[in-house]
Amino acid sequence: MFSKGREQEATKGSSSGESTTLIAQGTSLKGDLDFHGSLEVQGSISGIITSDDEKAQIRVIQGGAVDGKIAVPTVIVNGHVKGDIFATKHARLASKAVVEGNIYYNTLEIERGAHVAGNLVHEILATNISSIQQDENVNSDNKTSS
Repeated sequence: MFSKGREQEATKGSSSGESTTLIAQGTSLKGDLDFHGSLEVQGSISGIITSDDEKAQIRVIQGGAVDGKIAVPTVIVNGHVKGDIFATKHARLASKAVVEGNIYYNTLEIERGAHVAGNLVHEILATNISSIQQDENVNSDNKTSS
């Protein structure tokens, strides 16, 4: 079915132990989802999406939709997300991305045309405290010591 070269290409990701889960166009999933490897959303998911895999990645493709919180190290959006995004490594919003919720990120990339109806919050990896929370703590410390 495959030539030898294409077969090796097709199985390249799985040889390193990484796998890809696909929610195909026309598929609708309701409930929480915890995964390892990569998740590609072309259909729709309603629920909380998480991964404790440090190398995990979710891609919400154009036409794909997520209604719920996403807590995955790397998040790439070119579809619609209604809920907060927690990307401990990297968040990327492509040109067709629509996010209705806050984005908590370590690094962020936004293409022209992407739309965010929410806050962008830079997370500090070493302490896992956002810069906003850190500023509030410093201000409250100053108020109590006056």
